[in-house]
Amino acid sequence: MSHPVYATIDGPVIMIGFGSIGQGTLPLIERHFQFDADKLTIIEPAEVNGAAAKATGYAHMAETLTPDTYRDVLGGLFEDGKGFVVNLSVDTSSLDLMKFCREHGVLYIDTVVEPWAGFYFATEDNAARTNYALRQKVRDEKAANPGGTTAVSCCGANPGMVSWFVKAALLRLADDFGAEADPQTRGEWAALMQTLGVKGVHIAERDTQVRHEPRQPGHFVNTWSVEGFIAEGFQPAELGWGSFEPWFPPNGHRQKTGCKSAIWLEQPGANTRIRTWCPTPGPQFGFLVTHNEAVSIADYYTVGEGDDPAFRPTVHYAYHPCDDAVLSLHEMFGSGQVQEVHHILDVDEIVDGIDELGVLLYGHAKNAMWFGSRLSNDETKTLAPMQNATGLQVTSAVLAGMVWALENPEAGIVETDEMDHRRCLEVQMPYLGPVEAHYTDWTPLTDRQSQFPEELVENEPWAFANVLERMGA
Repeated sequence: MSHPVYATIDGPVIMIGFGSIGQGTLPLIERHFQFDADKLTIIEPAEVNGAAAKATGYAHMAETLTPDTYRDVLGGLFEDGKGFVVNLSVDTSSLDLMKFCREHGVLYIDTVVEPWAGFYFATEDNAARTNYALRQKVRDEKAANPGGTTAVSCCGANPGMVSWFVKAALLRLADDFGAEADPQTRGEWAALMQTLGVKGVHIAERDTQVRHEPRQPGHFVNTWSVEGFIAEGFQPAELGWGSFEPWFPPNGHRQKTGCKSAIWLEQPGANTRIRTWCPTPGPQFGFLVTHNEAVSIADYYTVGEGDDPAFRPTVHYAYHPCDDAVLSLHEMFGSGQVQEVHHILDVDEIVDGIDELGVLLYGHAKNAMWFGSRLSNDETKTLAPMQNATGLQVTSAVLAGMVWALENPEAGIVETDEMDHRRCLEVQMPYLGPVEAHYTDWTPLTDRQSQFPEELVENEPWAFANVLERMGA
């Protein structure tokens, strides 16, 4: 496998965070960019990850960025108008960092809109803890300061890659319908989704990666950041709210400001079960974990304005993590305690499984189509070092986002929905394993058990009322 060099990064390369995603991203940066190795710095305060950072041979700073220190720490490394900040950390404000980078003409990318430490659990207002609220602050900054140095917001697997998959899936669907489609603008993409009859999108994922050793009590095991998963798992369940929905959740809340593309529920996302479909398992339960893409995709494909637009898709994450993570969640919510031991499955301890991550476009004339990556851990070993399948889907999206930013250095603040999906997938596809489209005739009402009463919407199979797991009237 050849590794094209896409660009030269002139100036410092600053990696913030060196957990599993940072450790997987670095080899891709080394493969695909020319840069001055003496100007690459890894900022990572944690002892274990710090040791890994030192082992790379690059400069390492054991600094915890805070609202009081980030300007001094980063400012001491910046060269105005040059360089790239790759933020793969937790507990650092994405908005503050991207604003500071743009002040100095430094390119920026992250994988999530992250707040400062303490926000997720110290904030009592659940509406303020939603990803909608975090995203809206970034969109407000974009509106207030358009253009300028590129800062790519939320560019991992999801959010990130899945937004490119939605566009690729829409074009595939149009082709299968025999429809002419060459959308160029946001309005044209939204009109295409509406015309094709797509009512909504599940970000449908099934992680089947396993190891021989059984999970021990008191251990939270996952295939990516445990801290990140726990933080988002305790946020309110959240979803983009479609214009076709005939039922509103009793514990649901609409947003009062901004684009109003999403709603949230008075319950944690990682403890909220929903029905979805992936190619390998077929029908399955997922968790309604809040993610930025649920808000951004619903917003991007809205036709019309105001509180009741002519068209908007329902969009949400439907995540079945690896079995060890499911057990970890069950233990955590049951005990009310976060486990003390956090473990990320290493590529060499995983003995089988894939991460099947795609977008399920539903409600159209062909019912539903899943489009996505079915990357195995075994194939990951042949493609890139230092990561499992879950990690490579994220790090390769970071790579693609960096390439796009270097080719579009004055694009301002952008989300992945606003980027050229063809170019980004062109860069990322060599790392995604099989990328496939699968049709299914399954709906949330298929083979529904009826021994107990349920309040179902029989005439609208894909209504969220039928997707959400709830018993009784």
